[in-house]
Amino acid sequence: MQKEKTSNGELFRLNGKPSWGQAFPQALQHVLAMLVGNITPPMLIASTLSLSAADQIILTQAAMIIGGITTLLQLYPVMGFGMGLPNVMGVAFAYMPILTMIGTQYGISAIFGSQLVAGFISIFIGMFMGKIRRFFPPIVSGTVVLSIGLSLYQTAITYMGGGSAAQADGSFGSGKFWILALVTLAVTLACSLFGKGYVRVSGMLIGILVGYVIALVMGGIVDFSDVSQAGWVSVPVPFHFGLAFHPDAIIMMVLMYVVQAVQTIGDVSSTAMGGFNREATDKELGGAIKGQSVCGMIGAVIGGLPTDPYSQNVGLICTTKVVAKRVFLIVGLVMLAAGFCPKFGALMTTIPQPVLGGATVTVFAAITMSGIQLLNEQPMNYRNKLIVGIALAIGIGIDTVPDILQFCPQLVQNIFGSSLMVSFLIVFVLNIIVPEDDSPAT
Repeated sequence: MQKEKTSNGELFRLNGKPSWGQAFPQALQHVLAMLVGNITPPMLIASTLSLSAADQIILTQAAMIIGGITTLLQLYPVMGFGMGLPNVMGVAFAYMPILTMIGTQYGISAIFGSQLVAGFISIFIGMFMGKIRRFFPPIVSGTVVLSIGLSLYQTAITYMGGGSAAQADGSFGSGKFWILALVTLAVTLACSLFGKGYVRVSGMLIGILVGYVIALVMGGIVDFSDVSQAGWVSVPVPFHFGLAFHPDAIIMMVLMYVVQAVQTIGDVSSTAMGGFNREATDKELGGAIKGQSVCGMIGAVIGGLPTDPYSQNVGLICTTKVVAKRVFLIVGLVMLAAGFCPKFGALMTTIPQPVLGGATVTVFAAITMSGIQLLNEQPMNYRNKLIVGIALAIGIGIDTVPDILQFCPQLVQNIFGSSLMVSFLIVFVLNIIVPEDDSPAT
């Protein structure tokens, strides 16, 4: 009994040595919490860009591999790359609007070309984050996160209606798609709001499983042909998707890496406070951003999209206080094992789009509310309300009426055609040039 108590106590020490039997259930909990969030962005991108089933499987595999690599590098830093703290890293939903815009305009090779350059530049952001951090207060980061959430709703609703394939064949918005999407959404919400333990943190996964079973019962929706053809083991082929470099795509991706660096600071700070009851050090924050950046470059080579710390896993760390490196070593290894198995990637691509839409709308809603929460960290006085309001009004307005840029050069259209980029640039500039106002919220 004493030995078991000692082993349990090891779970709550960074360099603790819990038994593998104690560590594995904790690791599995983290894998379940991040799994769907990690594989969904590459699936959405592949569908939006009408990639082949084989390429969609490769993107899904690469998402697991790059998530595992980034998680392990953050846990065990190399030459200052990585923070040395536990966290679970995966492909970021926040990049979706920019990835979609770049991919639609130039193809997937441009996504990875711009990601390679932006990842390299972002390393220097990590090196100097202590000096530039003051330019990204909650009013700036909150506006950006809010804009990201709002810009993703169209994607979720499109998938709930059946996706681009359904739009092409005229079945978009049919009853069967509504049933799948709404049941998935209802189960996800029920688990997240009323569940406890594993059920609560795995609400999205459970919702997708229920929706998937219903789709199987309906028949004619799930296709397993690609699963049977996929192999059991496969190693990523470097530069399979190629690299293309376009100035506007690179600018947008660099700005997005800057934005994501600010959000990473928030997640790492939450991990340090929730898991260790202390503030994160500048070394840890800079290391986290540098590790994330170099892994973005690796991802560009093997087909893995940009990553960030997963907030749901940060929440698990803060709730359970489990911080032992051994637990997160298992998480990283499980992710890598799944990534090297094409059967796993092929199986994931069989999830119907309405099911994905019903599940991910909860994630997009959470992103939006996180933005509002960040904004509330500063008083919403007249100055701040005006800055945020103008940034969102112009950003979302241009996104809604893109023809207003029709006489601008293509480079300008591409950069300022994104509500996220417009909102970010406006709130960033206005926050610098408008005098501070210490009056309380009005």
